[in-house]
Amino acid sequence: MISNGVNGLKERTQQFAIETIRFCAVLPKKQEFLVIGKQLIRSSSSVGANYRAVCRAKSRADFISKLSIVEEEADESVYWLEILEGLGMGGNASLKNLKSEAAQLVAIVVASKKTARGRRNDE
Repeated sequence: MISNGVNGLKERTQQFAIETIRFCAVLPKKQEFLVIGKQLIRSSSSVGANYRAVCRAKSRADFISKLSIVEEEADESVYWLEILEGLGMGGNASLKNLKSEAAQLVAIVVASKKTARGRRNDE
């Protein structure tokens, strides 16, 4: 699933949302899973939507600010996936893959923010 460049990350964040939606569609139909599933779908789909906004940033400060939103949403996705693990779904391979992908997206965004801040300080 690893891609390079802006378009690669656009595709990767979109695929993350799609895979998360598919995962949530097969969660148990108990109230707690329905609530967590909705939260997880919101945060995971927001990662890609907000990354698209990053690509349209009007300044370096705007870029960094929008990246922070992507970071928050990806980290929130990790949180909801951890909650599902705590509810006994930890052995689910899809959950493990989604959690890994969300953590990787957080790391990519954090690194991008550091790079952008470093460039700003060099100017």
